[in-house]
Amino acid sequence: MEQGLIMALVAFALGGVLKGAIGAGTPVVAVPIMALYYGVPFAVAVFALPSLLSNLWQAWKYRAALLPRRFVVPLGLGAAAGAAIGSVMLANLSSATLMGGVAAMTLAYVGFRLARPGWTLPDTAAQRIVWPVATLSGILQGAAGISAPVSITYLNAMRLGRESFIATISLFFGSMSLVQVPLLAYLGVLTSERLTLSAIACVPLFAAMAAGAWMARFIPRDTFDRIVMALLVLIALRLLWQAVA
Repeated sequence: MEQGLIMALVAFALGGVLKGAIGAGTPVVAVPIMALYYGVPFAVAVFALPSLLSNLWQAWKYRAALLPRRFVVPLGLGAAAGAAIGSVMLANLSSATLMGGVAAMTLAYVGFRLARPGWTLPDTAAQRIVWPVATLSGILQGAAGISAPVSITYLNAMRLGRESFIATISLFFGSMSLVQVPLLAYLGVLTSERLTLSAIACVPLFAAMAAGAWMARFIPRDTFDRIVMALLVLIALRLLWQAVA
């Protein structure tokens, strides 16, 4: 098996640990690593099915902890609309532009987390900006495969409990994926070969999610964060180098 595919499986396993432990983080790890070897369209396409299935499963599992409907309905609809726009952008932008976009989004996420670790967002303010935040997140997820600088930062700032965070962000990402999977297939980005690889990628992802849920009982979330931040900086710098080389 070639190195790129091995690294892709490792990336999904690492992302699965994060997904199981904290409810998010899989695309932040998996998409940049796959993009290093195969480009952004491949990475986003292969990530589409694991994203859909894992988020629908966690949204259902933690459904009792979902935020009120007045918040999650615009969150899901805005995310879906944005994902449609972003998917069209993915099919039409150049490889260098997409590489640079993924790198920039990754560094922006790391930079904001380091600069404002204690930033909070009151419930009333979060409700007022839910539509634009959800739509922008969907665009970023559709075009670059990473919306964490907006989506995770936004929900983290609301200081939700673990189960409520997992339920809400899973519905958020699941809404994007419900639109993304058929649209990427229609646009020719999600080919039959990539769909097969996407299905295979579900195996290490779901296996690692179980491990992550178990580890979350013993390892502080801050420890996960520090490891991920260090990894992301290295990956983003490599992506930037490839984009400008």
